[in-house]
Amino acid sequence: MSSPEIASLSRGQMKARSSSKPQKYCRVLPGGSQVWDWRETKSEHYPCMLPAGVEEVIKKDVQMLAIDQGMGEVLKVTPSTGEYLETQGTGVWIIQTQLGCPGCWAGGVFYSTC
Repeated sequence: MSSPEIASLSRGQMKARSSSKPQKYCRVLPGGSQVWDWRETKSEHYPCMLPAGVEEVIKKDVQMLAIDQGMGEVLKVTPSTGEYLETQGTGVWIIQTQLGCPGCWAGGVFYSTC
């Protein structure tokens, strides 16, 4: 099952082709996309993207994960997140929002602000 492409992107809004409306933060994974509440996994500008922020996507057996840092690359990725992905056998691509869109594949967590 493939991941949906990002259909549109502007500051604070992105829309996956599988979604009926734009989202501010979203997870893109095989079979669809979903709203992502980055704070529910304690991911914030500081301490940054934590392993819990990517677990839901990893559960879908993605081989490559795009982790978005936001429009201004404000959201950083902790070393523990990279280590976690390595232990799961998942490749990681750390990107600025615009570089991951359109045409995101595999899986991703996207933060369309900052």
